[in-house]
Amino acid sequence: MKKILIIIFITSLLVSCNKPTGQLVGAGNKGRFSDPGPYGMVYIKAGSFIMGPNDETMMGGVNERPMKVSLNSFWMDDTEITNDEYKQFVNWVKDSIALRMLVMAGRDEFRKPIRGDVDEKSPEEALLNWRSKIPWKSKDEEVQDILSELFYKDGNALNGANEIDPSKLRYIYTWYDFQQAALPANRYNIQLGTFPEGATVRRDSGFVDEAGMMQNVTLTRPLTSRSDFFQSKIVNVYPDTTAWMSDFQYTYNDPKMRMYFSHGAFSQYPVVGVTWEQAQAFCNWRTMLYFGNTLTKGEQFRLPTEAEWEYAARGGRELALYPWGGNYVRDSKGCYLANFKPNRAGFGNDSGTATMKVGSFAPNNYGLYDMAGNVAEWTSTAYGGANNLVVNEINPNYQYNAKNDDPPILKRKVVKGGSWKDIAYYLQCGVKTYQYQNESRPYIGFRCVRSYIGD
Repeated sequence: MKKILIIIFITSLLVSCNKPTGQLVGAGNKGRFSDPGPYGMVYIKAGSFIMGPNDETMMGGVNERPMKVSLNSFWMDDTEITNDEYKQFVNWVKDSIALRMLVMAGRDEFRKPIRGDVDEKSPEEALLNWRSKIPWKSKDEEVQDILSELFYKDGNALNGANEIDPSKLRYIYTWYDFQQAALPANRYNIQLGTFPEGATVRRDSGFVDEAGMMQNVTLTRPLTSRSDFFQSKIVNVYPDTTAWMSDFQYTYNDPKMRMYFSHGAFSQYPVVGVTWEQAQAFCNWRTMLYFGNTLTKGEQFRLPTEAEWEYAARGGRELALYPWGGNYVRDSKGCYLANFKPNRAGFGNDSGTATMKVGSFAPNNYGLYDMAGNVAEWTSTAYGGANNLVVNEINPNYQYNAKNDDPPILKRKVVKGGSWKDIAYYLQCGVKTYQYQNESRPYIGFRCVRSYIGD
């Protein structure tokens, strides 16, 4: 009788748990997942569209033929990244450097404690205590001396003011080079547990040398382990404010050079003077901020591909010439629909003489602002004269991660949308230009995307 009761109990337990023994029931994940929308982003539903120019290109490029493509769903920032948003990145870099300097100098109160004890890791690897207040105005002479390394000194401080030296604001990050790892010549032999004999890999390495200078070098080395695919880069994160004067000489742009990024009046204007490499660093930092030092919880933030940007700009209108859907740059009342250059010295009607606050004009059908005009935008796509002849019809992207020692022609990235200084032609959804990834302009900004997980 006791055995019968035990059998009945076990059977009822198996039925109640709905996990029959000896059957294929999976590892326990039922596939229930909700991808929450990141703050400030718009959901772009998967779909198809005709990618490419609606008409003959200005330069008569015969290879820029339109093609039908399909894209997966993704999230996209509803506006360009603003000065205020980018300043959060700059401030984080500044604070993290200050905390690290204090820890390196032996101030353990700025290390993150583990179970009440100080972390045993070296100061270079110790976790930072972000709950501690950074003592910028401390009267402790030792602390003042430590933090003084971040300020101008030796006569470079104007009128003796304590000003942060932007050249000190460096961000280093690491990523896995999937492109090189996927090459047939680099394919890992899982049976032997080795990489192909004679295989090599080009590895970017970013560091600060003994003289305190940033160095980004490319090393070619034998491929012997997975870590050989790890790439690193060090980037100065502060925008190039001098671009306002270097790009536009013989004009009075001094106020923008001095105030555009630093003054609160411009906080909701799009950040400019940021290179493609700085935008990439921002995306890396934003991902870390969102997930908290782990990338296992979802997709990373990144720059949009050319196809994603164009699809989003068209707002669901497959053959839209401009993001608002019409073929003209004025509405029925004669008002301009974007911030651009209508004609020679024709600024100042409904558009600005330079950048304007993000969202100053109506959004497109997807709820995206400024997909035409204000500032042009970086994409992740490499620029080539015949991209549309080689890309796939599903999630097309011509990707080339240029190495530090590559020639300039390989460092060109596609720029879309046109800017405040451009004529209406460059505002068209299908038109593209390019800029070099290590150069900044006062008319180029960016916005982020994030792939949607699921159908």
